[in-house]
Amino acid sequence: MDLLLSILNIVFCIAFLLFAYVNLNDSDSWLWVPIYMVASVACGLAAFHYVYPNLYLIAVTFYLVYAVVLFFSKDGVKDWISKYGKPSLVESMQATKPYIEKAREFFGLLIISAALLLNYFIH
Repeated sequence: MDLLLSILNIVFCIAFLLFAYVNLNDSDSWLWVPIYMVASVACGLAAFHYVYPNLYLIAVTFYLVYAVVLFFSKDGVKDWISKYGKPSLVESMQATKPYIEKAREFFGLLIISAALLLNYFIH
């Protein structure tokens, strides 16, 4: 189990690092690069058994609060579901519709939160 968790954390670390990289050219990179880098570093450290439960809780709290904001904001996830009827978010890498970026960001925050909570509860 310990080896599996280390491998999973390495995968998360690399994935979040790549997500931070692709956000470098966005207009809101000042927000998203640190979001993904905190998760990447936390997972990378956890892969080598350096765990910081308080960091996980602080980060997850921020991520989930921001996810709720994205859910209820104009053209957010709630509108994507109810107003737009849940069309595909992955047809194109370009966010051509107003809800696409917020919905993708929402799900990204949930993935990050799940990774950090996994480390919090298992370690």
